[in-house]
Amino acid sequence: MNTKFDIKKVEKISKALGDPYRIRIMEAIKQEQDWMQCATIVDMFNLAQSTISHHVNQLVDADLLLTEKDGRNAKYKINKEVFNDYVQFLNNFKF
Repeated sequence: MNTKFDIKKVEKISKALGDPYRIRIMEAIKQEQDWMQCATIVDMFNLAQSTISHHVNQLVDADLLLTEKDGRNAKYKINKEVFNDYVQFLNNFKF
């Protein structure tokens, strides 16, 4: 496990994944298996663009999503290393 993966990081990731829309955004990006344009995410949900931006920013802030700017547009993909570290951390609680 990554040594920078501490309890505060676990808390931040857990909070970011605590919203059903954020989980759905993660699922959508995972299905893409590559970079997904922000506009594509906005088109998938019946939410305002600003609301989608808020949700995506929470995921980026928790390091669950990587972001890349292309002019005024942004695209996202799952940060597999951080996500896998989080899953590994949770697996420590298996019985």
